[in-house]
Order: sequence, then C-alpha cells, then structure tokens
Amino acid sequence: MMRKMLLTGIVASVMFTISSCDEDTASIGKTLTSNVDLFTIVSDTFDVSSKSLVVDAVLSNSTYGYLGRIKDPETSAYITSDYMTQFATLENAIDSIFYPKENVMSMKDDKEVADSCYISIMLKGFTGDSLASMKMTISELDRPIDDTKKYYTNFDPEAEGYIRTDGLKYNVMYSVTDMMDSDSVRNAEKGSYSINIKLDKPYKAKNGKEYDNYGTYLLQTYYEHPEYFKNPSEFTKNVCPGFYFKTTDGLGMMAEIETSRLSVFYRIMNENMKEYNVYSLFYSTQEVLQTSHIVNDVERIKELAEEKEWTYLKTPAGIYTEVELPVDDIKLNHENDTITSAKIVFHKLNDKMELSEKLLKDPTTLLMVEKDSLKNFFEDREVANNITSFLATLSTTYNSYTFNNISSLINYLYMKKTEGGANFTKEHPNWNKVVLVPVQTTAGSTATTTISAVNNEMSITSSRLVGGEENILEPIRISVIYNKSK
Repeated sequence: MMRKMLLTGIVASVMFTISSCDEDTASIGKTLTSNVDLFTIVSDTFDVSSKSLVVDAVLSNSTYGYLGRIKDPETSAYITSDYMTQFATLENAIDSIFYPKENVMSMKDDKEVADSCYISIMLKGFTGDSLASMKMTISELDRPIDDTKKYYTNFDPEAEGYIRTDGLKYNVMYSVTDMMDSDSVRNAEKGSYSINIKLDKPYKAKNGKEYDNYGTYLLQTYYEHPEYFKNPSEFTKNVCPGFYFKTTDGLGMMAEIETSRLSVFYRIMNENMKEYNVYSLFYSTQEVLQTSHIVNDVERIKELAEEKEWTYLKTPAGIYTEVELPVDDIKLNHENDTITSAKIVFHKLNDKMELSEKLLKDPTTLLMVEKDSLKNFFEDREVANNITSFLATLSTTYNSYTFNNISSLINYLYMKKTEGGANFTKEHPNWNKVVLVPVQTTAGSTATTTISAVNNEMSITSSRLVGGEENILEPIRISVIYNKSK
C-alpha cells in the first residue's frame, strides 16, 4: 500500500535592490534569481517486507574471543564457545624481549630457568554468573593455523588435527570471580576480570628436550635462537604455535576475552649488583590469529526463525533479518523525480520472557548490507560506506534502529537493475534484498569516532523486530522525499 502526501515548498525569488552609481550593478538581481529556485518537495511512503534468516556460522575475526557455556532462555539450548589464540613478539625488537643472558640469576644446572610462567585471559566482560564453576582444557597447538585463510565459527582446531597430542595440556577449574582471592583483592579488581593459569608442570618440546616449565622453554630457546623471536610469524612457526582453550564442563557463564597474555617470571642482577624479580610478556594482538569455535543448536534456531509474526536478530551465529526494499515502487512511481532522502525505522518488540530480558542484551549496532555482498563485506574487512552499506545504533528512547538516509542504496540498486538487462532479476533474485546484521565496531583511535573495523557481533544478544511474513502490527515503511521536477 502506498500513502502519498504532497508538501509544496516554494522558494520565492529574492529581489535585491541595489542603489549605486555604477551601471554594472544593474543586472545583479537577474543573475541571482532563476526559475530553478522554484521547486516542489514530494513525500511518499512504501511498505517494506522482512523475514528471519538463519545463519549457521559467521566469520570468526571478531576483536574479542569467547569462552564458556550458557543456556539460552529463548531456545533452552546450550551455547558453547572455545577459543584459540596465538601470541606475538614485537617486530624487530629481539633485544628487548628478555634481559641479557649474563644478567639472569634464576639458574639450574648452569642453565637459565623461569621461576614461573602464567597464561592470563583478560576479560572485557561476561554474560551470566560470575561465580559459576567452569572447566576448560588448555592444549598446545602442534603447528600454526594458516593465517591466510578465512575461519568461521564452525572451525574446530581439535577436529582439524591442530592439537599436539603429546604437548602441553592443563585441565583448569575457574570462575570469573576467584573466591580464593581476598576481599581486598576482589574489591581492588572490581570491574576488571582475568583468568590466570600457572604453567608449572615440566614441559617437553617437539625435539624431545625437557624443561622445568613452559617459561623455561621460552627463556632458553630465546638465548639459543634469538632469530626465532624477531617477528610474530617466526615466533609462531618456530616457538609457540598457539593454544586452544576448550570448554569441557560447567554452565552459566560466557566470557568475552579482550586479550590473552603469556608471562615469564625470572630474576636478574642489575649493574648495581642488586637482584630483582622481572618478567617478560607476550600478548595476543591483531598481528596474530585468534578464533572462536561456537556450538549452537541450529535446529532450535530454525524453529525461532519460522515464527512469522516478527523477525529476529540473534547472535552468535544465529538469526539475521532479511529486508526486501520496494525499489521499483520507489523509483517508477516518481520516475521523473529525484530522491533526496529515504528513511527506514525498525522497531524492537519487548522480550517474550523476563529471564530473556535479564540475560540477553539487545544488539547495540546493526549493519545494513546487500544480501549478496554479505560474505564479501566481512571477508574483505570492509566498513560501512553510506552508499551500499550503513550502520544504525539502538535508540533506547524510541526502542528502535533508524537508518536515516539510504537513498544512495535505492539509486544504486535501481541502476544495477536497469543496466543489467532483461534477465537481471532472474539471474539475481536477491537484487533488492538487504540484511540487518548485529555487529561490533572499532574506532580508528581513542581520539576519533571514525570506524576502522566492522565485525560480526559474537556475544550473546537477541531482539525481536516488528515485521515478518505474517506481521501482526503496523507494517515497516520506508519514507522517501523527492525533489519534484517541473
């Protein structure tokens, strides 16, 4: 259904009366006034259709990793996530990784040793219960995962044979809030969470050489082969391929991992002959590969998507909303007019259950992108260009996501169709379809709001939107404003 409203705006000619003895000013009024200054604005609205779209897996290149298991109150299904990370060295900073060999005081059998070694998983946040008792297995990779390939959330390093069968392995019980810490420590770290695992067992390298612990292996390897530490690529290839953190037991918590850190502690003597405790750090960074392996109940997800009275936005690897834009109606009903604005609002429905509202947060940011360009958008690391892709954030005041002006997209889609020939719509059935995708965005720096990266939202979120194939509420509408030709 189309509803039209004619808004007439007449910009009157502005007459300038200029008194001057200079005869050249006689024509100024004529040069400032023209018939093109008279224009009419036309507003029109068009109904938009939408439906839920099931997504089995998404590209696993999020800024954050995920670890844990939680029960989705909407589906009663269990969502489990495992995490793989590599560690990096600074490019061409060999001399600053460990202190010089002659300064090391931690010795055993005339060899340098580490007093201790830890992996620390630093959390950005979590969903669920901070006291939930969880269990994971930490395993060393047998070889680096090929960082030239694209990995999705269904990629399982263990099933693909990347785990070293005779390598480092720890079974760890943990909770986000460590009850072994004192009240003063917990209060001091309130709002800042980490999971710390001590790698204190003897370690055997792939060449059969044995070390007191994993830190000693890193320390001695550095002094024997400093060239292995010259950049992240050499480090992962020759020293530390990475670790896989697999959830094996527990329920009620999903951690969002900001970074992981590998720490080696040892003692040195400085130039004043004083002994100090020092440490060397290796971080997971953007220069090395990180992946999350997410297991969700696809069949239960499909059942939700079959509800036609509304549509869903559900992550991780769950449901997007597909939108069919009435491009032909927008253009052909105003064939000689110029689109200046096209606004579309997606309203959020209230959650079905009180528990859902408490446990499942709403997606903060949505990406609108062509359906056929969805895969390439993420694999090519694109950002929203406000021509064929757009971002909208949730307004908690109006409980909605608003795309204020997608006129460039309407024009682009119509141009592709008209230039594509008679069989274009048959060959490209999704030509006028876009997808709403929950995403995480990264700013270029703390000093700017310019978006430098757009990744799939991989935390646990869920929202219902007005729409669907059997929409029971007001239809979704796109509001278009035209400049009407004379």
